Amino acid sequence: MTDGTADAGLSENPSATKGQSFNTAGIAPMDRPSAITRFFMGIVAWAEKLNFRYAELGNPPVYDTATFPWAGEVEKAWPQIRSELDRVLVRQSELPTFQDISTDVKTISSDSGWKTFFLVGFGVTSEQNIKACPQTWEAVQKIPGLKTAMFSIFEPGKHLPAHRGPYNGVLRLHLGIIVPEPPDKLAIRVKDQICHWQEGKVLIFDDAYEHEAWNHTDQTRVVLFVDFVKPLKFPASLVNWVLMNLAVFTPFIREGLENHKEWEKKFYAEAEAFRNRPQN
Repeated sequence: MTDGTADAGLSENPSATKGQSFNTAGIAPMDRPSAITRFFMGIVAWAEKLNFRYAELGNPPVYDTATFPWAGEVEKAWPQIRSELDRVLVRQSELPTFQDISTDVKTISSDSGWKTFFLVGFGVTSEQNIKACPQTWEAVQKIPGLKTAMFSIFEPGKHLPAHRGPYNGVLRLHLGIIVPEPPDKLAIRVKDQICHWQEGKVLIFDDAYEHEAWNHTDQTRVVLFVDFVKPLKFPASLVNWVLMNLAVFTPFIREGLENHKEWEKKFYAEAEAFRNRPQN
């Protein structure tokens, strides 16, 4: 699934961990100018150093999935998840782009090629979407520390440029759901490793390292995209728990949740109107 090697050592630069500095050449920083956000991000910067130091499983860019015993249970649910995804994709053109929900993503994606279908974001659930995908929801409940779960849909030709996640207190899981051929035209790079998705297989990586992804095939690629709490030792585990629970109150997270709520209301209202339309 992966090629390359990992280097998880500490940086000589005392202000950053190696490979986890949060400025990527050519990409504008994702930020909010409010005083609350500046204060919160200052705390985050301190917490990231703590997380790196107290990581239970080290800090590789890409993890061996065998490290997480529950990963196999998620993979077993692939057929049911695929079936539910097929029903979602009937209305693929009506799904929101990622930047429709989280406007900060406009710094790395401004076209319509990256669509989403959220089940949960930062611990806040989408009851309607969960109702549409109950077996997918059941599968992700097996993931300890689940924070975000969604279908991530890359349409043909989509290329997400190099970028880094905003915080190293979570790890990211991709379960390949629809993975078109050929593999050399579809991949994700995490630091210096090129990874290829496989249908029914889990990929777990640290999005605090620079990464980019591309779909240069002529078909849609879909993964189940999950963020879960990074296994940490005390005291980092306590600090991380506090930040995870405070994140939902930050302006950019609240904005994203409101944007999703508005999309959800419209999406399901249109579905209800269609069902109630008089039949000729």
